[in-house]
Amino acid sequence: MKKITYRLVYNRKKQLNSEGKAVIQIEAYLGRKRKYFSTHIYIRPSQWDAVKREVCNHPHAEDLNWMLAERLVEVEGREIALWKSGRGVSLRLLKEDVANGSSPQFLPFMASEIEKGRIRNSTRENRYTTYYLLKEYSEEVTIEELTPYFVSKFESWMAARGYHTNTIAKHLTHLRIYVNAAILRGMMSEEESPFHKRSISHKPFHHTHLTPFELEKLERLILPPRQEYLQRTLDAYLFCCYTGLRYSDFVGLTKANIQRGTSHTWVNTESQKTGASISLPIDLLFDGKALALLKRYSDDVDSFFCLPSNSTVDKRLKTISRLAGLRKHFSFHSARHTNATLLLMQGVHVTTVQKLLGHKNVKTTMNYCEVINQTIIKELKKNRKR
Repeated sequence: MKKITYRLVYNRKKQLNSEGKAVIQIEAYLGRKRKYFSTHIYIRPSQWDAVKREVCNHPHAEDLNWMLAERLVEVEGREIALWKSGRGVSLRLLKEDVANGSSPQFLPFMASEIEKGRIRNSTRENRYTTYYLLKEYSEEVTIEELTPYFVSKFESWMAARGYHTNTIAKHLTHLRIYVNAAILRGMMSEEESPFHKRSISHKPFHHTHLTPFELEKLERLILPPRQEYLQRTLDAYLFCCYTGLRYSDFVGLTKANIQRGTSHTWVNTESQKTGASISLPIDLLFDGKALALLKRYSDDVDSFFCLPSNSTVDKRLKTISRLAGLRKHFSFHSARHTNATLLLMQGVHVTTVQKLLGHKNVKTTMNYCEVINQTIIKELKKNRKR
């Protein structure tokens, strides 16, 4: 029997979808008969070179042509496997065999996109938590299997494991980012997206901050020497309560960022998130408590700024909260909220707090004023009832 011949064909049905795109297919020809296999890559007519039979004028043309070549090799490999199995080869058998694994795997694609993406390391690490969670839920998932039903089941699975609504929303948002990347690469159409015409549910988010009393309980907490890792985490958290630095900014500090002037000691850095310059006179903030913490690590200041992943630190803070007798659940980022709230409660002007936090817009800082106002109203109502 003759060998099957293959070629790439574009828009065989002469019909574009709502995005003005059509799919590229592999045409298999044998004995005057043809069968077609989808590559799951959609492009516009202007992005197809009919002579060279390849993608052109596309921002990811090189990647897409590589994927097409891989897909051709995969289909032809199935034909060779049929020959080796002694089953004989026909277009019908090939079609059935390819159908068992016709859609590209999503998880390797997602991991590749996370790894090569132009994102901060902390963001990359956060995206990987979604990747591993999805992998735990389903070891293998193809592009075709990413349906609204699949996403709903994944959402229910997370809820059953006790994940908070906003945590689930975070993971679904990350998943949507890489589904959109697959759409951008032409691996699926927008209508095929499991998030097409679907919103992600969030609950209203309230900034968590520590009260002066709660902060004092953490300051007085004495941890045993064998739990030095918890002590370092606690000290880092307190340092950020006194300075308002984010996790990403704290772990980016080195000894060079601590500058001693003639009158004051400053932390000078640049926000990893916004790029804004931040200058903090740490000997003036909260009675110089941040400076006292630095002196504790004066032998190796750089080691003080070394922390494990944000998620690991948050888990340690749960243990620290329990040991301190606090019932409030708080994350590392709540140190920033604590800093802003307590400064405003001390009467520091909102524009000064804005500058210290590195907010580009004063409206962001004003959110903390609203939190304080709500707290005042709540306390006044309590006293009136008494």
